[in-house]
Amino acid sequence: MAGQKPTTARAVAVKVLNSFDPIRYNAREILNKVMGQTSQKQQATDLVFGTIRNRSAIDMVIGKLADCPAERIPAELLNIIRVAAYELIYSPKTAQYAIVNEAVEIAKAAGVKKQTGFVNAVLRQITRHIKNRESLLSKADAEKTLPQRPSRGCEFDISFLPKLEISPAEYLSSVFSLPKWLVNDWLSQFGAEAARQICFASNRRPCIYIRANRLKITAQKLAQKLSQVDIDVEIVGDGSMIKVKSPKTITNLPGFADGLFSIQDLTASKAVELLNPEPDWTILDLCAAPGSKTTQLAELTGDKAKIIATDIDNRRLEKVKENIARLAINSVSIAAYDQLQKTAAGSGPFDCVLLDVPCSNTGVLSRRPEVRYRIKSKAITELAKVQSRLLDSAAAMIKPQGRICYSTCSIQNCENSELVRQFLQKSPQFELQCELLTLPSAEEPGCDGGYAAIIAAK
Repeated sequence: MAGQKPTTARAVAVKVLNSFDPIRYNAREILNKVMGQTSQKQQATDLVFGTIRNRSAIDMVIGKLADCPAERIPAELLNIIRVAAYELIYSPKTAQYAIVNEAVEIAKAAGVKKQTGFVNAVLRQITRHIKNRESLLSKADAEKTLPQRPSRGCEFDISFLPKLEISPAEYLSSVFSLPKWLVNDWLSQFGAEAARQICFASNRRPCIYIRANRLKITAQKLAQKLSQVDIDVEIVGDGSMIKVKSPKTITNLPGFADGLFSIQDLTASKAVELLNPEPDWTILDLCAAPGSKTTQLAELTGDKAKIIATDIDNRRLEKVKENIARLAINSVSIAAYDQLQKTAAGSGPFDCVLLDVPCSNTGVLSRRPEVRYRIKSKAITELAKVQSRLLDSAAAMIKPQGRICYSTCSIQNCENSELVRQFLQKSPQFELQCELLTLPSAEEPGCDGGYAAIIAAK
C-alpha cells in the first residue's frame, strides 16, 4: 500500500491478495514475505487463506448484492471488499462496524479515496442483507445460507443459491468455491453425504499436527514440554502425534530447532505406519522432498535402516537435507535424481521403495486452497500417467519379496485404487497387501485426505 507500512492483519491480507495469482503462486510464499509487518500473524493468515478458500462464493455475494460483477470492480478495491466480506460472512464473532470501517480506511491508505464511498456502499449493502451471521444449518433456508462449518452458516434475507435437491453439484460448487466437475466426481465416487462432508473439510481451517522425533523424545514428554510454556496441545491418533491448538508459529515452538518434532498431518503419517519398516531394510524414497516421510522412516527404524532419499527437484531436495540435519538423523543419504537414474537402481535392489507421488492435492484443499483454481480434469489424467510411470520404475528397483509403499494426498480414484489395480493387472508378479483411503474430515480432531497402498513382490 502506497506510502504506508501495513500494520493490521487486514491490511497485510489485502497486500498479499493483491500480489496473489492462484494459477502461478502459492499464497504462503507471498504471506511469509510480509508477515513480519504485523503483530496479528494468526489473523492475517486466517484472512488470506479464508478469503482464497471462499473467493468464488464471496464474489457471488458481491455480484448479487452490490449489483456489480466482481470482475468489473478495480483490482485495488476488489481485494479490500473480499477480505471484509469474508469476515462479515465467515467470522461472525467479529463486529460488523469494525470490519467495514477498517476496509474504508485501507481504501483511503491505498490512495483510492474517491472510491471509498463505493467500498463502504458495497459492504453496507451486504450487511443489510445478512439476516443471521450464525444460523443453525438445520433450520436455515439453504438457498439463502452460506455454510461456515458443518452446523452453522451465514443466512441472508434473499435467495441466491442453487437448489440442493435439484442440482447438488452446482449447489456444493457454489457454496464451497470448488470446481463443479470435481464435486461431481466426489458425488459419483462417495455419495451425497460423504461428498458434502469432503466439501466442508476442504474449506475448514486446517488443524496443525506435529510428530515427535522418537529418536529424541516421546510424544508424551514433548506434550508436557509444550504445555509448560502454555502451548495448548493434545495427543491424538495412536499416541505418536500431537495436535497443536494454540495459534502459534510452529517453527518458533520450543524444541523445533532442537529437532524434537516435525510438522506432519495425521493422514500423511499413515503411509509409513502402514509400511511398518524394519531396521535392517535398505529403502529408497523416490519422491522425498520435503522429507517428512523420509525422516519418519528413519525414526520408525531407530535410525538403523539404510535410507536413500532423492527427488527430481534438486531445490526441494535441499529441504530434505535441512530436515535430516535438524532432526540429527544419520541413516539417510541424499542422492541426486539424475545420478540415481544413471546407476539404474543406485544402491538397490531395495527392500522397499517409498513412492509419495506428485498428485492433484484434492485431499489437502484446506491446506492448499489455491489448488481449487488451478486443478483441471485433464491435468489429473496426465498426472495419473506420471504416477503410473513412477510405479513402474519403483517396481524395477525392489528385491524379490520387496515392497512398494505408494501414497498420494489425493482422494481421486484414478490416482489411487484404480491406478494400483491397473498396475497389478499388467504386473502379476506383484500383489496388493493392503490399502487405506482417508477422506478429509471437518470433524474433530480433523484431518486431510490421502491414500496409501502396500504392494508386495511375490
